[in-house]
Amino acid sequence: MWGINDPSIYLGYLLAVLSLLLCVWYGAKNWNNGRETDEQEIREDEAWELKDEQLKEQL
Repeated sequence: MWGINDPSIYLGYLLAVLSLLLCVWYGAKNWNNGRETDEQEIREDEAWELKDEQLKEQL
């Protein structure tokens, strides 16, 4: 069938397609995870950025 004599080639193609589907599913499931939602973390990041800008101005 399709000029492929070894059945293990089909296994390779099948695993590649399954890997693709798994990666798409994982990416869709975790699309917005890991975002900072805690207000304390956001304030700490803003303070760090302000301090970083001040240090750059001093140089």
